[in-house]
Amino acid sequence: MGHKLPEAGADWTDLKQQMLDFGSGDADWRHGRTGMYVFFAGDDVLKVAKEAYTLYMSENALGPYAFPSLKRMEQEVINIGSSLLHGPDDGCGSMTSGGTESIFLAIKSARDRAASRGVDITKANIVVPYSAHLAFDKACHYLGLEIRKIPLAEDHRADPAAMADSVDSNTILVAGSAPAFPHGLIDPIEEIANIALKKDLWMHVDACVGGYFAPFAAMNGAELPSFDFSVPGVCTMSADLHKYGYCAKGASTVLYRDKDLFSHQQFDCDQWPAGRMVTPNIAGTRPGGAVAAAWAVLHYLGQEGYRTKAKLVTDTREKLEAAIDKSDDLVVWGKPQLGLIAYGSKILDIQAVWKKMFFDRGWFIGTIQEPAGIHMMLTPAHADVIDIYIDDLNTCVTEVKEEGGSKPTEEFKYSG
Repeated sequence: MGHKLPEAGADWTDLKQQMLDFGSGDADWRHGRTGMYVFFAGDDVLKVAKEAYTLYMSENALGPYAFPSLKRMEQEVINIGSSLLHGPDDGCGSMTSGGTESIFLAIKSARDRAASRGVDITKANIVVPYSAHLAFDKACHYLGLEIRKIPLAEDHRADPAAMADSVDSNTILVAGSAPAFPHGLIDPIEEIANIALKKDLWMHVDACVGGYFAPFAAMNGAELPSFDFSVPGVCTMSADLHKYGYCAKGASTVLYRDKDLFSHQQFDCDQWPAGRMVTPNIAGTRPGGAVAAAWAVLHYLGQEGYRTKAKLVTDTREKLEAAIDKSDDLVVWGKPQLGLIAYGSKILDIQAVWKKMFFDRGWFIGTIQEPAGIHMMLTPAHADVIDIYIDDLNTCVTEVKEEGGSKPTEEFKYSG
């Protein structure tokens, strides 16, 4: 029988304990045992996010005139994101519920601009690398667009020449990632943007993972390729605050090069008894807490705090990368530069290694299938446990070898 609403209310102390008990078997993200889902930057940052969220938990970002505080905080968050990514000083864009909504809105804006130019959007398509996040597929599914996913180059990044060959008169958008989620690699954004400039297309950069990480890694001396609004032709960017911005979940940004492009995002309709409604996003009601928490965490950490966190992460990634490079059994897929790393093996069944790490050692880490590998999004929490992780990894590799788990992993060849 399904769960039903109790006839009488319960004591909060008892309910709280029940909820804590529910979570007793959840992944231990506070101690770096996860490689996905949670971006933990320390108890102090978490405290700021929680307290800021509750200050505005009941307020609704749908009503900027009722809550000018939220309007101000959201605009200041957008301005911060825009300035970090070399966009306009008076940033254009909005906060969203996450990367999927940010990507959706960018594609929707590209579609509506194309329609305003007389393009038959019933035949429209977008061209993206095969590594592009499935949010692009989801957006095209909902918007009725064709998505053309182009095979990757040998370095596991986008292949701009192949993408250009797939562009036709019905193409409305091209995209690249900084970095792409599967392998943690930054696509050749300048080359893809050049396609957009030549063909007069909308160019989107998915920086959901790297938007609030790469600028600080660059400040720390990382040599990164140009990937943001400094590249001519880039129209929009998606960047998640609840990833390496370390903000409360339900917080991303979609940023625009200028107000004319941004004008295609909003929804404006008066065809109902209550009168006109204008909203920038998919959602009507938007949680004020997510806006407030993002504003607070950004100001709490500042450039210095984010640079410190970024260095912790890149140092940790380099340590893991060095350990993998020393191994005769493992290989890093591509050349990661930020906090995400994917690695596999050309001689072992990496899936068997993952199972031992996951089920026997308690590491909640992900996998990729093309090429087969283990996937980790490193955070500051991993700095304290990376030595344990490496020791467990080496042990699991040895166990797989001893159990006869050698199985060559073929490089994935996407045929289209």
